[in-house]
Amino acid sequence: MRRTQRVKAQGTDEDVFTPENTAMTLTRACQAVGLPPEGAHLMRLGSNAVYRVNGSVIARISHRGTDTQESERAIAVARWLESADYPAVRAIDVKQPVIVDGRPVTFWLAVTDGPDDWATTDEIAGVIRKLHSLDAPPDLNLPPLEPFAKASERIKRSAALKSESREFLLQRLGELKDEWLKLNFELPTGVIHGDASVGNVLRDRNGIPTLMDLDSFATGPREWDLVLTALYYQHFGWHTRSEYEAFANTYGFDVMTWSGYPVMRDIREFLMVTWLAQKADENEETATEAAKRIETLRTGGSRRDWKPW
Repeated sequence: MRRTQRVKAQGTDEDVFTPENTAMTLTRACQAVGLPPEGAHLMRLGSNAVYRVNGSVIARISHRGTDTQESERAIAVARWLESADYPAVRAIDVKQPVIVDGRPVTFWLAVTDGPDDWATTDEIAGVIRKLHSLDAPPDLNLPPLEPFAKASERIKRSAALKSESREFLLQRLGELKDEWLKLNFELPTGVIHGDASVGNVLRDRNGIPTLMDLDSFATGPREWDLVLTALYYQHFGWHTRSEYEAFANTYGFDVMTWSGYPVMRDIREFLMVTWLAQKADENEETATEAAKRIETLRTGGSRRDWKPW
């Protein structure tokens, strides 16, 4: 059964996130679930607008047009993981998501009281390995992984892309789709996080590595959850060799030794570029980084100067 509230708010017609219009959305969503919005502060604006509502609650606001089922599924996944005593972020016990003018809003217990305390690569691997040992209940209805589900839309709707860049990305998308269909996986298919990396595992107040951002849960090849850490090490230099080796040793499988790794690596990298391309018109910094990444894909140049985003 769905547990979704829909609230009609005024003044949030724009789809672009700003501190002003997301604060308006947050106020109405908080009122719907009985939380006081006073004193909430914006933590970041990205794929979601993230607010700390009070000392113990985090609100995540998604863009208008985001499939409501994604938020509903994230809440259902959180309830399941809590029942399984798995270390993941917990959804607070209210009727949610709340839909304010088409923007899904979800509420979560804060993992930390202060600055983010990121997990180490071996801790990340342990969290992923434990997740991969779980069997999701059938009524959770996790969707199969669709690697390219949003890529074409991101490319086409980016107003900042030059026509030649758009054509290049669409052509490369077609090539990667063909290569994906030829992959032979070594690990069994099952529950996956979908975006497992250093940016989505925090230590909680007791130092326990805790999985965040449950929106992309699906069923699919487990290699999908391992490739980002390998990519961050090999192409970007965001992890050291010893950090990557700790990750592979703790999980018990080195995805870089798999024959399909180069294809999956290129797919994940490409999707990172399309994600940033859709945001290229937000400011000059984003536009410059997106253009640099596209040129790198085109020329095969070094990725070592890519900025974490």
